[in-house]
Amino acid sequence: MSYSYTNSKNKTYFLHSRATNNGQTLYFFAKEAKEGVLSAVPTGYHVAETKTGLPVLKKDA
Repeated sequence: MSYSYTNSKNKTYFLHSRATNNGQTLYFFAKEAKEGVLSAVPTGYHVAETKTGLPVLKKDA
């Protein structure tokens, strides 16, 4: 089961991750579930929404 988020504009996005060349992990939302889809929000992060409605991950304070 993939993690999905429905924004204030009623559009659904799926959370993905990808490893970069320098060993970091990149988290992003996409409109379709593709390779790298996650089943939950990573520990230490929460989902927030930008003014335009795009969901983003933010670190917990």
